[in-house]
This record gives sequence, C-alpha cells and structure tokens, in this order.
Amino acid sequence: MSAAAASPLPDTPGVTLSPDGLIALRQVTLKARGEPALANLPGGFATRRKGHGQEVADVRQYVAGDDIRHLDRGTTARTGELHVRQFQEERDRITILVADFRPSMLWGITRAFRSVAAAEALALIGWQAVEDGGRTGLLAITSGPPVIVPPRGRARGMLDVIGGMVRAHRAALQGAMDGDTADPPLAGPLSRAERIAPRGAELIIASGFDTPGDGFGEVLSRLDRDRVPRLMAITDADGTRLPRGDYPVRLSDGRHIRIALDGTGAEAPDLLDIEGFRALRVDAGQSVEDMARRLAAAFPPDRAP
Repeated sequence: MSAAAASPLPDTPGVTLSPDGLIALRQVTLKARGEPALANLPGGFATRRKGHGQEVADVRQYVAGDDIRHLDRGTTARTGELHVRQFQEERDRITILVADFRPSMLWGITRAFRSVAAAEALALIGWQAVEDGGRTGLLAITSGPPVIVPPRGRARGMLDVIGGMVRAHRAALQGAMDGDTADPPLAGPLSRAERIAPRGAELIIASGFDTPGDGFGEVLSRLDRDRVPRLMAITDADGTRLPRGDYPVRLSDGRHIRIALDGTGAEAPDLLDIEGFRALRVDAGQSVEDMARRLAAAFPPDRAP
C-alpha cells in the first residue's frame, strides 16, 4: 500500500505533496531550459569548481613550474623526457537537495505552503541536474528524524528523491496535526550534510531559515570549505501582492497574532543575506512555471568550467 493511501491526511493542492505533481515538473524544467535565458540575477550564482579533479585530460612535456607530483611515469620512461598529466574536474556532479519541512515551513497564505514551494523548487533543480548527467540525493529535515536518500543518477535517482520528499512532508504534516509545532534548530540536522555529501558536491538548501540555532553560520562555513552550498530563502506574504487587510497567523509556540498589510509594501529583493551567504529568494506564491524560469536563470544548465 502506498504512503498516500495509508495516510489519513487529505490530498490538498498547495498543502500536501503529490508525487505525480513533482514528477510532472520534469517537463516544466525541460520547457524552461528551452526558453530564452532571463537576465542574470544581481551578484550571480555561478558554481565554484574546487580542486584539480582526478580525470586526466592530457599528457604533455614538463615545463619549469609544473607540479612534480603530476609526472606521468609511463610517458616519461617511454620518451626519455619528463611529461606531466593535466587534470580536469570530474563530470560526475552530485547535487544534494536539502528540504526544510520543519513546522515553521508548514504554512502559507497564497498559492502553497512554504514547504511545498521548497519541494517544488528543489524538484525543478533536481530534474535539471539529472538531465545534465549528474546524481541527486536528499536530506529532508523535519521536527523528527530526517529522511535521507543517497545520491543516484538518471530518472531513477530523482524518483527516489521525490519519494523521500513526499514521505518526509507527510510525516511533518502529521506531526504538526498531532501538536508538534516547535522548530528544532536548523544547525543540528543541517550538519548531517557533511556526512551525506562528498567533497565537491553541490548542496541546494531550501528553507525559510527560521530558528537557525547556535552555530548555524559555522555549519555553513564548514560546508563551504569542500562543498558548494547554495541557499534558497522560501518566502510568502509579499506585501506588494497581497490585498490590504488583517491576516491571522499562528506562531510556532501556538500563539495567534494578526498581521496588518496595507497593500503598498516595498518590492522584496531577489537576493537575501543569510549568515554572509547569498540566498536566492523564492516566492511561494509564484506559479511553478514562473519559478522554473527564475531557477533556470539562477542555475544555468551548463555549469561546467
């Protein structure tokens, strides 16, 4: 029996995650890739390729200043002259999708919960990664145990990731319905990414970054040493889009407050600062088509050096 059939939660668009919906985003990704590129976002999001890599690209004669550790012994012995190997970055790209499904993400006042928008954005990027020949994995963070899916390639890998996101999101919603509304600090479960993601991997972190916890900045800095963390700040309640009025909001501690919006809020910036790292702002109220075009500009398909 599937998780969807076993769960008492109703399948409500924008509230629950549908595996069919996330699978269908593959076609949305392919369409966005084929459209004219949007203007680059301010500050750029170019991926850094770290290290020398281990794939041998060429063998050539030694010249003064070359690293002696790269000597090619076979060619040197055969020709009687020093030769060195030239290396390139490996093409086996690994992308770990980090989905924040903690209680603070389980709300929204427009098209979808922030948690649903986070899953959609990650699925769009994940489909793009496997289309480029890479491998994708998952770290889904909830108020309970995280859901981890090891990286795999091709469509099979993304289907495993989608299954993991759907299971984790249903567990998060069930926990909130059972009264589990307090956010655990993000720093703790995020540090697990150091064990999941190999060196050189790309980490796409989709979160509202509520309750980051002590040491959150240090965790990001450690990840940045040997991996490439990319942050997406999932937002909602854009004052420029919502009509004027009072909006009831329940906080993570159970308190209820009302937020008054006058409908004349300032335009939200494209990039936010999270502990010194740039975070791409993703609006949960956007359609998935608009989201796909925006992410295609921020994460261009050809990220090879």
